[in-house]
Formats: sequence, C-alpha cells, structure tokens
Amino acid sequence: MTALILALVAGAVVGLALGGLGGGGSVLAVPALIYLLGFTPAEATTASLVIVTLTSVTALAGHARDGNVAWRTGLLFAAAGIVPAMIAGALAGHLPQTLLTLAFAVLAALAALRMLRPARGGPTGAVRPGKAAAAGGGLGAVTGFLGVGGGFLAVPALVSVLSLPMRRAVGTSLLVITINSLAALGARAGTGTHLDWAVVAPFTAAAILGAWDGKRLAKKLDVQSLQRLFAYVLLAVAAFMVVDVLV
Repeated sequence: MTALILALVAGAVVGLALGGLGGGGSVLAVPALIYLLGFTPAEATTASLVIVTLTSVTALAGHARDGNVAWRTGLLFAAAGIVPAMIAGALAGHLPQTLLTLAFAVLAALAALRMLRPARGGPTGAVRPGKAAAAGGGLGAVTGFLGVGGGFLAVPALVSVLSLPMRRAVGTSLLVITINSLAALGARAGTGTHLDWAVVAPFTAAAILGAWDGKRLAKKLDVQSLQRLFAYVLLAVAAFMVVDVLV
C-alpha cells in the first residue's frame, strides 16, 4: 500500500511538471523510482521510458488537436535519433549502476541550469540540416541511455535549429520524444530488465492525469517562477544523487 501511494504521489508530481513546464518533468521520475520505490538504476531508466512514452502520447494528442504539431519536421528530427536511441538503450542495461546514476545526476544538473538561463530570442529562420541531424541524434542518445524524454533539450533545439515557433516546438517535441522513447524501449526489450508493474502502472496513470492538470495550472500561474523553483529542486536532486554514490 505504501508503494502504491508513493507511486501515485510521485507520478502526479512528474505529470504536473511535464504539463506545467512543457518538459523536464521526466527527469524527476528516475530518482523517484530509485530512492522512493527501490528500483535499481537500470530498472528505473527502463520504467521511466514507459512513463515518458505514455505520458507524451497523451499530451501529444492534445497538442495535435490544437494544430501545434509540425508532423513532417518532427518525424525528420526524430528519424535522426532512432538509431542512437536504440544503441544507447541496449548499452544502458550493461553498464555499471554507479555510472548510470552519476550520468543521470549530471543530466539533471544540466537540465536545471538550462531552465535557469534566460529564454533566447525566437526562430532564426535558417534551417541547417547537419546541425538538425546532430541535435536529433544527440537527443535520441540521451533518451535511450538515461530513460528521459529530453523535452528541456528538444524544445530549444526545435526553436533554434529548425526555426519552429515556441508553441509548435513544444507540441512537436512530444512527437520526437515519443518516437525516441519507443526506439529505446525496443532496444531494452531483450535485456531482461524486470519491471514491477504494480508500481509502474499507477505511477504512469498519475503522471498522465497530472500532465492535464499541469497544462491547465500553467495558464493561471507564473510559469517562469515555477520553472525556477523546479530547477532548484532538480539541482538538489542531482547533488543528493552524487553524494549518495560517492560517499
């Protein structure tokens, strides 16, 4: 019963962050699964991919209804990340647990710092195919290796590299994240990683519901203040993970 309650609460928090901020919420899923629910790093990153995929698909449907998904652009961007996501996903299950934890802590810190930076200007108008492929490939590798969606990386890349307006970049990033997460899950299917579905299922359901609430909440609150608060929480989580591994 305790695990179920923790899964529901953690899933709701992750979903609220995803819905309210448009990215970064999945970075909390892995430490929550490890430190609150007793998953190993390999199990947590795989479970996080399940949570990210299903939550992203749900959010994608809403953005698609509003016409905020650039389908062709998103598919081309995602195509560059499919192979890196599969390779990284296959390798992640064979790496030392300590290395996975440290790598995730670094990613969480980078995500926090990215959120604390002032927003840059709008689209530049110049699309560079080579840079777009590199950005898509890098995002796929991060998704496959660490089990996160990478919305905090995808959105600025789609704005600056592919010249999408911010609203369409957020919607399109969900398409990219979904495809990369599915590719990474496919690569991990044969690694033998065990998932406790009694925990993963309610965690995912709470995240999906939380994402819808977060989207509505973002319209009423100061999103920049929420983003800064979330960034400081991520920095604290990253520091805790590093201390836990090294001390």
